[in-house]
Amino acid sequence: MDPVAALAVLAAVVLVGTAIGLVLRRREGQVRHRAHEKDIATPDALGLDHADFGSGATLVQFSTEYCTRCPQARRVLGGIAQRRDGVSHVDVDLTHRPDLAKRFHVLQTPTTLIVDATGAVRARIGGAPRPDEVAAELDRLLETTHV
Repeated sequence: MDPVAALAVLAAVVLVGTAIGLVLRRREGQVRHRAHEKDIATPDALGLDHADFGSGATLVQFSTEYCTRCPQARRVLGGIAQRRDGVSHVDVDLTHRPDLAKRFHVLQTPTTLIVDATGAVRARIGGAPRPDEVAAELDRLLETTHV
């Protein structure tokens, strides 16, 4: 292959890779809603105590032992839950529970599910959660359950 053509191909690969990386980074930490989301995240399904779940909503964080961003996510979500009545935060370690990763379609850690009082998954966050987006989603969720 001609060196100029090889450099052009290399430059194209680098540009495409950079564009994909930027798109993925921008999407990380954002709240996503799925109209077809049918998962139910109850304490029984996660192997947790019923007292761990909030009366209004629960922030379910999936982590692993070697996740570097999970401690930060734990602090953010725990702080949000402490400041709101009826909201709890639970951390589920997937290191020894790969069945839960498959069941809840967890492809990265941390992954956070925002679960309503019935256990229905109302939103999902892949990556480190953004506090303002989590708070806004909880406002929407708690407002609709109290109206």
